[in-house]
Amino acid sequence: MPEESAGEITATADLNEAAFSSSVQRFRLRVVEGSEIDQVHESQMDLVQIGSHALNDLRLTDGTVSRFHCEVFVSHRDPGETARPAQVHVWLRDLESRNGTRVDGVLVKEAALRQGSLIKLGNVTVRFELCRESNRIPVSEARSFGSLVGSSIAARTSFALMERAAASRASILLEGETGTGKSQAAESIHRSSNRHDFPFLVVDCGAIPASLLESELFGHEKGAFTGASRQQLGIFEEAKGGTVLLDEIGELPLELQPKLLHVLEEAEIRRLGRPGYIPVDVRIIAATHRDLRAEVNAQRFRSDLYWRLAVMRIVLPALRERSEDIPAIVDQMLFDVDPRAKAPLLEGSFLEQLKLHAWPGNVRELRNHLERCLVMQEGMAPDVEPAGEPDRETRSAKPPRIDTRIGYQEGRQRAIEVFERAYLQALLEECQGKVSVAAQRAGIDRVYFYKLIKKLRLRH
Repeated sequence: MPEESAGEITATADLNEAAFSSSVQRFRLRVVEGSEIDQVHESQMDLVQIGSHALNDLRLTDGTVSRFHCEVFVSHRDPGETARPAQVHVWLRDLESRNGTRVDGVLVKEAALRQGSLIKLGNVTVRFELCRESNRIPVSEARSFGSLVGSSIAARTSFALMERAAASRASILLEGETGTGKSQAAESIHRSSNRHDFPFLVVDCGAIPASLLESELFGHEKGAFTGASRQQLGIFEEAKGGTVLLDEIGELPLELQPKLLHVLEEAEIRRLGRPGYIPVDVRIIAATHRDLRAEVNAQRFRSDLYWRLAVMRIVLPALRERSEDIPAIVDQMLFDVDPRAKAPLLEGSFLEQLKLHAWPGNVRELRNHLERCLVMQEGMAPDVEPAGEPDRETRSAKPPRIDTRIGYQEGRQRAIEVFERAYLQALLEECQGKVSVAAQRAGIDRVYFYKLIKKLRLRH
């Protein structure tokens, strides 16, 4: 294939809106220095992963290259933001490699690439080249998947992968920042799969002490250890026929990782204190806010376990990468709220304020902010809440506006319902949907707890 000159193509290319919705520009990586000189890889999607591990798109076996060294990816903005055509930028991100990554002689963590940029990975040098062609990327036609909503390219690209994942039997690795909706995505995949009539169970690998996590996952026999007064089934047996979400899989202790690998490879477990193995029929979805490739490089996560978990790797976009979805997300979050109470939060000016915020806590932070606005009965800007001790100006400021058009009792009842909804939902999430445990923590009767769930139409 003939090479293009730097004058013919630049790293920022104009694409029309139709192409933007289903394609990204192709690029080529050519090894120009090192033991594998002249090796060439052309991108097939919007990302190419480089390293010595067999899971990489461009595999370099040189000993100075880390198992997952870096990635090159196409980043774009929404063409609806301005009247100009969409612009495509290609970036490189180092994955905490052992020897680092240099772009045109500069050591970088993340950097934009230009036509002809030279990427140095240990003793290997790779040249970046943009191609004339574009790659088609899967984009769902749907504006929602399960409980997730969004019409942006970023959202619908993840929906397309989830649709494929739901139709398969493969293990899934969900990655994304805290609050991007990984648990919702996992449950939505389960509900859309042929396992939907069977249990969906969640284990937070970061919330359970390592000494108890093995028993939680695999179960134990009576007398297996001090205090084991009866046999207990592990989560993999309890979820028979269904799906197990291993949340925060990056926190799984190293000593338990081979046992999880055995479950994935052999579909069997061994309870603590039991000599033989027990077959299990369960699908495993793992989720993490960490980049497990960097964890593999740091030898905190087994590469063979990553291999088995990342059969299908789905990265959930941050909210700042799909701000155009905020109106739809807000509308969904306020679906059950009284129309008069939520009206100020659906106004265009308020939604535009929300779209300008960075939302480091992502969808979870947005939900919490909306709940505060409902309590205060006012559409507050996301950055108005003071942190720490208020200053003189804050102390002298007027209190949030209260809607005096309604009676005291009605206003009080609205505030109580907002609190009940937020408190019960958070408590149920922390207790993994176990109502008896949540009711005990709340200090209220289990029957009354069920009544509150029914009244507020909460999912559990």
